[in-house]
Formats: sequence, structure tokens, C-alpha cells
Amino acid sequence: MDNNLVYKWFSALLCYPEADLIAALPEFQAALNDSKLLAEHRGNLQGFLNYLGNRSLRELQENYVSTFDRNRNHALYIFEHVYGEDRDRGSAMVDLLEEYRSHGFELGDDELPDYLPALLEYFSQIPEDHAQKLLGDAVHVINHIANKLSGSESPYAALLKAIVALSPVEPQPLIEPPVRDMDEAMETFGPDMSGTEPLLKPSIETVQFYPKGSLKTAQSGAKK
Repeated sequence: MDNNLVYKWFSALLCYPEADLIAALPEFQAALNDSKLLAEHRGNLQGFLNYLGNRSLRELQENYVSTFDRNRNHALYIFEHVYGEDRDRGSAMVDLLEEYRSHGFELGDDELPDYLPALLEYFSQIPEDHAQKLLGDAVHVINHIANKLSGSESPYAALLKAIVALSPVEPQPLIEPPVRDMDEAMETFGPDMSGTEPLLKPSIETVQFYPKGSLKTAQSGAKK
């Protein structure tokens, strides 16, 4: 299993669990058994597959909602952890959408570009060197989420830790963003098309997975 297929493997497992995912567990197992890239984390990843295989679909779905939808610290939306509700989050969304479109990748109407499974799916469809570059940009945030999941003893931590290990860049700690007052943001920027989030204006020119000053260490080091 090469890097592109590995990204797809993780993307599927990080999505809301449905019956077809559980039915495909033998295929996920075979891919894990054959992957040299995942060998170092095979034990923990096997534990995650066992978790999926040993619980009812309803239990898996309830746990997924509890983990990711009801706990902001675990959100799989990359920009949630670095921009919070700051207006630069909208700029980053626009830039990431442009990144997707530059390689012919289109999201559904109800999908946000910073959703980690969508980002990993995108990595699976672009040249490996470019995917590695983008992963190196995003790894600080992914590692931040992984640490939060580990602190909550979530089985999903194994997935994110293994994704971090694929990065050519060593993750650095994030400074968590302040929570912006939502009423103030709505008054300043107005609602988006859904009427539930502030309409944010693009103001930066390149994809930014973290804003200036969000890393405690200014310069990230490449893995040896």
C-alpha cells in the first residue's frame, strides 16, 4: 500500500461509521497487514480495527458523535483548532478550496475543505511529493488533535498518531486560539449562507494551516 492508498485508508476510517465501513473491515485488515508504511504503528492500528469489529454499529456511531461532534477539542476540522472563530478562518477556507480546485478536486455542497477526512482523500489523489508537503504544513494541527484524543483515551487517537508519523516534518505544539464572541462576529460580518456562522472574508493569498504565532516554536524541523 503506497502513500496515496494509505491516505485513503485513513480518510475512510475517520468518517462517520456506516454499515458499509464495517462490511469492508476485512479489506481494511488486509491493507494493514500488507502495508510497510504502517508497520511501526500496526499494533495500535490493529487495536482500532478490533474496536470497530467488536462493537455494534449503533455504539460506534454514538461514540463517534460523542467524540467529534460534542467535544470541540476533538473536532476534525483543521482550522477550528488554529483560527477558532477568527475571520482569518474564512480566508484559509477559501485558499484551501482553491488548492483543491487547482488539482480538479471538488467537494460536495455540505462538505468543508478543512475536514480532515476530506483533506486526506485529497492527498490520495495528488502527486505524493505535493501531498507530503501539505501534510507537513498540517501536521502540527493533526498532532494537536491526536494529543487531545489520547488524553481522552479515544481509540481514534491511534489513527491520528499514525498519520503524524507519515509527515516529513516534526510537529510543534500549537497555541490554542481564543474563542471569538459569536454574536460579535455575526454582527460584524453577517451570517453565511446557512445563517449559522459569520460570513468571513478572504484576506490571505496562500493556504495556511496555522496562523502566524500559533506555533510555540517558530521554525519546524524536518524529521531525520
